[in-house]
Amino acid sequence: MAMLSLLIAAPSALAADPIGMPGLTLTLGSQGPHEVATAVQIIILLTVLTLAPAIILMMTSFTRLVIVFSILRQALGVQQSPPNQVIIGLALFLTFFIMSPTINKVNEEALKPYMQGGISQESALSKGLAPLRNFMLNNTREKDLALFIKLSKIDTPKTRDDIPTTAVIPAFVTSELKTAFQIGFLIYLPFLIIDMVVASVLMSMGMMMLPPVMISLPFKLMLFVLVDGWYLLVGSLVRSFH
Repeated sequence: MAMLSLLIAAPSALAADPIGMPGLTLTLGSQGPHEVATAVQIIILLTVLTLAPAIILMMTSFTRLVIVFSILRQALGVQQSPPNQVIIGLALFLTFFIMSPTINKVNEEALKPYMQGGISQESALSKGLAPLRNFMLNNTREKDLALFIKLSKIDTPKTRDDIPTTAVIPAFVTSELKTAFQIGFLIYLPFLIIDMVVASVLMSMGMMMLPPVMISLPFKLMLFVLVDGWYLLVGSLVRSFH
C-alpha cells in the first residue's frame, strides 16, 4: 500500500519541480563588421567547394572525355581494363590540360586582382565566369543554345554576353553529350567489324559454342596497339575543343 501511494505521488512531485535544461547561446566571435564579412566569405567558399565536382563535370571538357573513354573500353570488350579510377584520372588530368588557358585567364583577370584587393567580390565573380562562358559557348551548338533560350522564355539575345548562364550550361552539356556519342560511334565501328568477322568465321567452322568475344578480343587489342590508338584518340579529343 505504501508503494502504491509513492507511485501515485511521484508524478505530482515531478510536476512541482520540473527538470531545467541548460541554456545554449550561439555567438559569432567577431570584433567588427570586417570579421563578420570574412566569416561569411569562408562559409560561401565551403559551399562552392561542395559544388566543385558538379562544376568540373558540367562546365569543362570532362564530360566528353570520360564518356569517350568509357565507350572505348566497351568497344574493346575489356570490362575492367583500364579500371574506372584510371579512366576518371586520365579524363581529369586531360581536363586540367585543356582548361589551362581558361584557368589562367580566370587567375589573371579575377583571382589575383581580388586577392590583392583591387576589385570587389561581385566583379571578381563576373570576370572569373567570363572565360568559362566563352569556353562553353565556343563548344556549344547553336541549335542547343537556341533550344534553352526558347525554353527560358526570354527575349532573343543580341550578343553572346546577353545569354544567361543558366541557359549556357545545359546547352553546353547537351552538346557535349551528342559530340561524345558521335565520337564513340566512330570508335565502335572498326571493333564491331572485327566482332562480325570473327563470329562469321566461327559459325562457318561450326564452332557455335565458342564465344566470339574470346577470339576477337586479342585481335581488337592488337589493332588498337598497332595504330597507336591512345595517341590518336587523346590527340583528337584535345584538338576537338575550341
